[in-house]
Amino acid sequence: MFNLYKKPCLIAIALLFNSATLSATENSSYTLQQAIDHALVNNPNLQIMQDRIAQAEAQLGIALANFYPSIKTSLSYTHSTNPSHAFGMIIAQRRLDFSPTTDFNNPGGVDNYRPEVTARYSLFRGGQDYFNSKAAQLGIEAATLNKSATRNQLIQTVSSTFYAYLASIEVDKVADRSIEAVKNELKQSRNRYEAGSTLKSDLLSLEVQLAEAQDTKIQTSNAIELTKTGLKSLLGLTAHEAFEINASKQWIMPQANQSFEELLNQAISQRPEMQTANKQIEIAQQQLNATKGAFLPKADAYVSYGSDSKDLDYSTSRDNVTAGVMVELDIFSGFRDSKRIKKAEHQLAIAKKSAKQTQLMIESAVKSAHLKIIEALARIKVTASSVTASEEALRLVNEQRKAGVVTVTRYIEAEVARDKSHARNIAARFDALRAEAELNSAIGAWK
Repeated sequence: MFNLYKKPCLIAIALLFNSATLSATENSSYTLQQAIDHALVNNPNLQIMQDRIAQAEAQLGIALANFYPSIKTSLSYTHSTNPSHAFGMIIAQRRLDFSPTTDFNNPGGVDNYRPEVTARYSLFRGGQDYFNSKAAQLGIEAATLNKSATRNQLIQTVSSTFYAYLASIEVDKVADRSIEAVKNELKQSRNRYEAGSTLKSDLLSLEVQLAEAQDTKIQTSNAIELTKTGLKSLLGLTAHEAFEINASKQWIMPQANQSFEELLNQAISQRPEMQTANKQIEIAQQQLNATKGAFLPKADAYVSYGSDSKDLDYSTSRDNVTAGVMVELDIFSGFRDSKRIKKAEHQLAIAKKSAKQTQLMIESAVKSAHLKIIEALARIKVTASSVTASEEALRLVNEQRKAGVVTVTRYIEAEVARDKSHARNIAARFDALRAEAELNSAIGAWK
């Protein structure tokens, strides 16, 4: 029985465990797209935006509730010795007795229990319910647009941080290569110093250069960890969760093919922030309309069904129904309604000015990103030439150094120049990628 049943089960469990382990291992190494996908699912800010959409939907439900009748049940108890009240309760209880012993001036204490169901329906409230429901509907649309804006910004931030992480790794490799090169030269110089063919000052200069290279290594290693921490936070990962970057992709440099005017037109038409600002103007207008409705009359229809009794014994012989329509108009409210209109008018003015401010912000963001990408692409060409020249210069200096033609100072200068040119080229390439991500975000490409 063990061979037929238990062994296959154990194999299946082992396969599932191995599959889960492999999946976890694979998921701990992220490409840029995988990092973005993970952030879109697990980033707390985006989850908050989803909750705000649900909150706006609940607000719409609250506004629409005014279009339904309200129904309440109640149970009241009254005791009175007031003749008019007491006889009113006796009549409602169907107990009026015209016998000679009835004293209408001294009925004594009367108890009355009244279970009741009351329904009320708003016929008209100056359009306030309608305008408030419209504002609530627009609130859902605005919350959805805010989520799109957060998504757009999140993808840009993840992309930029991802590129910064890759840049830190590349600069760290340059630091390792520099340390290795200086160590090799220092080893050879020590041998030459012991042989009496190298000055001690040259040896000390190389030791200083090694210390500087090691200091750079410490900084680049720390930059990697800091950037990694920031990226994990964006992805919703805790400090203890595994995280590595898959840097195998060959990055294609962006192209600056579109003019600023074309990019700006795209941004104005598709940036969620601009659309949200316009929605806020509409919301403020609807809220102003609702506030003005306070000066119009209100009409409610109501109906109640209940039964009056001297005890809790219910009987249909004592039930009664009351129905009617009530119209109200506020004559004076201490200037409350007029002040509410002023407040709503200022809110509308603020919304319009905020829309203008948002447009200016978008224009600035597009211009900045456009200039950055042009600058970065120009720097790539310059730094690429600088890398080629510095590599060749270092090769020549090495040959001259071996021949004893140049001093160690010249070697250090060539080594530093080579490292700096590589660092500038790395920065230019990843700055171009970050600028591309910033430009995509500026025009709302990831909404």
